[in-house]
Amino acid sequence: MSDTLSIPAYGTVARVAAPSSLWVRGPVWDAVFVQSALWLLPLVLWLAYGRANPSAGPLDLLYFGITALFWIGHRFGSTWLVYATEAYRPLLKAQPIRFVAIPLLVVVLCFAVLLPPDAALPWTRAQRAIALAIVDYVFSTWHFGAQHFGALSLYRSRAGRSAGCTTRRLDRLFALGAGGVLIVIADMLAGSIAYPQQWLGPLPAWFAAQQASIRFGATALLIAATAAMLVAELRAARISLPRILYVIGLAAMVGVALQPRSLFVFLALWTSQHWILATGIGAQAPSAEPAPTRGWLRRALHALNTRPRMLIVFLMLISVILLPLFEVEANWQSSGAVWYGDRIFGALAVSLRNSTFMPALLALGFAAGFTHYLLDRAAYRFSDPRVRAAASALVTA
Repeated sequence: MSDTLSIPAYGTVARVAAPSSLWVRGPVWDAVFVQSALWLLPLVLWLAYGRANPSAGPLDLLYFGITALFWIGHRFGSTWLVYATEAYRPLLKAQPIRFVAIPLLVVVLCFAVLLPPDAALPWTRAQRAIALAIVDYVFSTWHFGAQHFGALSLYRSRAGRSAGCTTRRLDRLFALGAGGVLIVIADMLAGSIAYPQQWLGPLPAWFAAQQASIRFGATALLIAATAAMLVAELRAARISLPRILYVIGLAAMVGVALQPRSLFVFLALWTSQHWILATGIGAQAPSAEPAPTRGWLRRALHALNTRPRMLIVFLMLISVILLPLFEVEANWQSSGAVWYGDRIFGALAVSLRNSTFMPALLALGFAAGFTHYLLDRAAYRFSDPRVRAAASALVTA
């Protein structure tokens, strides 16, 4: 039986045979990585319980560990797939504009915007960085919602139901509505949107004045949408337990975001789930790649790429090593930011952000973020049969 597949984040469509397993790799692997919301949520709430400032307690220690091990590694996951796997080598050669030219152009533009001093361009460097931060917030919000759609689509395909346009439409509405629109509303209520005065005008003030009614309405909408998703799933010809669990996990995270609790609790839960899911999917994607015919380096990379657990450990090491470099972009606009890199590298991390390289590190962070969004879309663009072949381990039993 043929089936339509859309994975893992961006709603593109392709034809593949429906696999026999409902899970991406297996119940245990999926529970740790793809369904991570189900164990992160109670753990985060437990560590924050009874604390006026959760960011100063054990939750901060958990988030420090997850940030150090998964943040940068997840950001470079699709970059690794595209440039360091045998599976994606044919794509890299066949589509140089998509996989090389456009990402390179984005990197050059980020450095061209942020390296010139204040007087060199009409806007100061700080103003330029603020503009990029606003753009990054918009793309990042879409990116998170799209990843949820991809996870639901992957499980839908494994249940043999991706050919159903109605189910696919429901998945898109739920993922981008709950995981996108409602999260923007939650950010607005919490005051965590990037520079709202610069681009949203009086809207933040109106949200602040109408907090109670907005929270109630958004929560009611979330409950109704979740119920609709679960009812549709229970009425399906082949019910997918992984889809049910993912819908519940996503709804629970958005529910936490809409409550008037510490912003740090939501931040730790929302970003940790995104990073862990992306790392697990990215490590599984090349595991069925063909062996290289020549080259010791390519054979060494192949040995790593076909072992998902080893690849995850490797990405974790990269994440830890590069943490202080990318914290500059993540924290430059926050005077009270917590610098996790300092806890590992001490004075070295402090000297990096106080050095003359700070503008270059700022540009590097933005460039890495934007290319991450681009390469994720390209690496998981399953309307292309060559992409399906490259990441066959995600789409076959």
